[in-house]
Amino acid sequence: MVNILGIGGSLRASSQTERAMRVALSGAADSGAHTSLLTGDAIALPFYDATTEERTVAAQRLVAAVREADGIIVVSPGYHGAVSGLVKNALDYLEDLRYEDRPYLDGQAVGAVAVAYGWQAAVTTLEQLRTITHALRGWSTPLGGAVNSAEVKLDESGGASDEKTVNTLRTIGQQVTTFARGFPGF
Repeated sequence: MVNILGIGGSLRASSQTERAMRVALSGAADSGAHTSLLTGDAIALPFYDATTEERTVAAQRLVAAVREADGIIVVSPGYHGAVSGLVKNALDYLEDLRYEDRPYLDGQAVGAVAVAYGWQAAVTTLEQLRTITHALRGWSTPLGGAVNSAEVKLDESGGASDEKTVNTLRTIGQQVTTFARGFPGF
């Protein structure tokens, strides 16, 4: 069974970003993956500092979870047209994987989703997540998600005011699982 990890969200419980992540992870689970999620307080880490090896328990947990994952789904709110500081800082901690046998996200399928109040911020944030994925040697899924929360509302049960958005998010989870299963370690 493949292990798919969701990273992202915001500090607001049950945010639209976290809900989008849960929908994408449900697509992975329905494709036979084991899923786990690190969001909110679990990724509220001290600013990444490459000059020290000291890490909080939460930071160690994040790095270990990425190390063990076969695929990743990253979901960020779009703040002022960019990846949130919370999510970017969590991704910065992946620098701790640089000397691993599988450095960074090398050989891992990565699905990216951005949620913002408007299309411009959603699309530019998605583009940044895909650029970060490539910089970390990950393999972006063909489908990415830009969710305009001004037009689409996701509910806690995994539904939305727009079924197309739910299908897109679930497909991203399915693609991460399929690629992780079909190309383990690439």
